Amino acid sequence: MKKIFSFCAIVLFFMNNTLLAQGAGTSAVPFLMIAPGAKAGGMGESGVAIANDATAVFWNPAGLAFQYEDPEKDNLGEASFMHTQWLPQFNFSDLFYDYLAARYYIEDVGMLAGSITFLNLGENVQTNTNGDVLGTFNSQEYAITLSYSTKLQENLGIGVNAKLVRSELSPITVKVGRESGNGQATAVAIDVGVMWEPAYDIFDNRFRLGASLSNFGPAITYIDKDQADPLPTTLRMGFAYKAFDDEYNSLVVTYETTRMLIRRVGTKADDFVTATFYSSWVKGDLSNRLKSFTHAIGFEYWYANLFAIRGGYFNEDRDFGNRKFLTVGFGLQVDIFGFDFGYISANEESPLAETMRYSLSVKF
Repeated sequence: MKKIFSFCAIVLFFMNNTLLAQGAGTSAVPFLMIAPGAKAGGMGESGVAIANDATAVFWNPAGLAFQYEDPEKDNLGEASFMHTQWLPQFNFSDLFYDYLAARYYIEDVGMLAGSITFLNLGENVQTNTNGDVLGTFNSQEYAITLSYSTKLQENLGIGVNAKLVRSELSPITVKVGRESGNGQATAVAIDVGVMWEPAYDIFDNRFRLGASLSNFGPAITYIDKDQADPLPTTLRMGFAYKAFDDEYNSLVVTYETTRMLIRRVGTKADDFVTATFYSSWVKGDLSNRLKSFTHAIGFEYWYANLFAIRGGYFNEDRDFGNRKFLTVGFGLQVDIFGFDFGYISANEESPLAETMRYSLSVKF
């Protein structure tokens, strides 16, 4: 793809954030919010309370603690890879997203895991204010995550991630006042998660609650520290219920709600601690705070642990992004190998319409 940037446009992009969006709740590096894994992607993007494969590193690291419980049935390790052509409605052949995750259980230590997230933004053409071509450069963003999870009790797991985030939008150096820099920046963040299976007879070990806090860390700075952009700190909460489970058939239904814990007025954002635990909850209009929650439902049906059918629905208020879409998907499990497919069905005007996710996994 060829995106033409003039010198002035680059200054506006990095200094005034006009291309990132306006108003409270906007953040930098939004690629951290792209949902990996065709499995959860086919279930309305509701994965916080399932998190039963290697992509739990993203959805809820606490879910990793439940993935090696029976040595007779469970595998010590698993690796998963997903590829998708991102925002297909734009028809940019080099705009794609890759996600690689792996986990491995170590006796008396717990579950160790990690992931690599990569968003390729393609080749850009640099021009000056007269439109003369000065050269080309590539843009990409990526994150490297290390994860640890364990069980505090037989039915209660916790998990934590340490994350390095790198944004390489442009290598071109600009100077504004006393500040100078380019479109490249680095940030660090942590994720924490908890998963609980209530041990009450009424639930018969079929009910699971999950919650996670993702991308909790200092704002990322490209040029001006006073206009640093907050990371997309996100709270996820949800449940999964196994409606039935017999020798050949099983059905799980899920619900998940998410909210970005950011408060931004103009170019100034609250620091990440204040926003996460206070201002994003109590400042501003109550109606808008309630509208900022997204909601997702999903289901997954398995036959004989060989073939799965999935579906779901995702809803976001029109004042906070207006993402509304149906999802469908399927999965195949052959011995230690798994293949999953997820598809987004949305309004033709949505850039997410016709997004297809493909995932491959192997257990060892």
